[in-house]
Amino acid sequence: MIGAGYMTPQQIKAQSEEIKQLTPRPFGINLFVPNAFNGSEESIRSATMSLQLIRQAINAQQPDSIDIPQFDQLVITFNEQIKVIIEEKIPICSFTFGLPSEQVIAELKQHNIILIGTATTVSEAIEIENKGIDLVVVQGSEAGGHRGNFMSNTQQSLVGLMSLIPQVVDHVNIPVIAAGGIMDSRGVMASLCLGAQGVQMGTAFLTCTESGANPVYKDAILSAKEDQIVLTRAFSGKFARGIFNQFIAHMQPYEAAFPDFPIQNALTKNLRKAAASQGNKEFMSLWSGQSPRLAKNQRASLLIHSIIKALKDA
Repeated sequence: MIGAGYMTPQQIKAQSEEIKQLTPRPFGINLFVPNAFNGSEESIRSATMSLQLIRQAINAQQPDSIDIPQFDQLVITFNEQIKVIIEEKIPICSFTFGLPSEQVIAELKQHNIILIGTATTVSEAIEIENKGIDLVVVQGSEAGGHRGNFMSNTQQSLVGLMSLIPQVVDHVNIPVIAAGGIMDSRGVMASLCLGAQGVQMGTAFLTCTESGANPVYKDAILSAKEDQIVLTRAFSGKFARGIFNQFIAHMQPYEAAFPDFPIQNALTKNLRKAAASQGNKEFMSLWSGQSPRLAKNQRASLLIHSIIKALKDA
């Protein structure tokens, strides 16, 4: 599953063509569903001022201009992404941050594309099924990165995966895919035992040899402890789970006043880029699930084969 939320349609096309050269097997594209957002001039100005000390700390220049996202343009880009998925005959498309329109769902289904939604509560899972989506990823509160909630607020959506799976399974008929903190065969088997028919893993692959993640990012996960993994909206304006660092600590007093995603994400983009280029983990967004102690520096094939072997031996 390719995380394409930030990709241009052209990048999705290029990625699709590359994957087809590597394997005949099915793959999927994950997209962010555009949502209306708030970002007053005052909140943007306040967030920009709060970032000044960080700019000084890492010697990052204030960009001449920042491209503030506009909702209408995000919708246009999203529709162009959908068009590429259809043209490239990508077999699977998944969504997070909500659900696309009935028109988009119908169009994708006309081209026999399998659709997957992301839910953080039972109510969201039921809504996903009602919209005609084929499968649902249930994202437990342990999951790294951004929260996929779209009906409940962040606090209401923080349901642990082991509680969420069986409740969703009991209320929907579509297959359930478990996500959040799953790092090895134990998490997979627990998810299947509770009724999931598959799992989605992220952080476990970040530290694999083949991962393109910044080496500093990989090392941060490999050395992190479970009590260092926190929720923050400092980097993007939307709550996401990652490793606590100086950036999060500095921004905590101002967090409630930040503009929504994706505006805050645009405001911090060049800072995150500068920190990454310097190898400065204290000012990077280090997304991670709640099980960093289970992360390993290994080949992805070893991770997969160890899980499959454990399932066969169980």
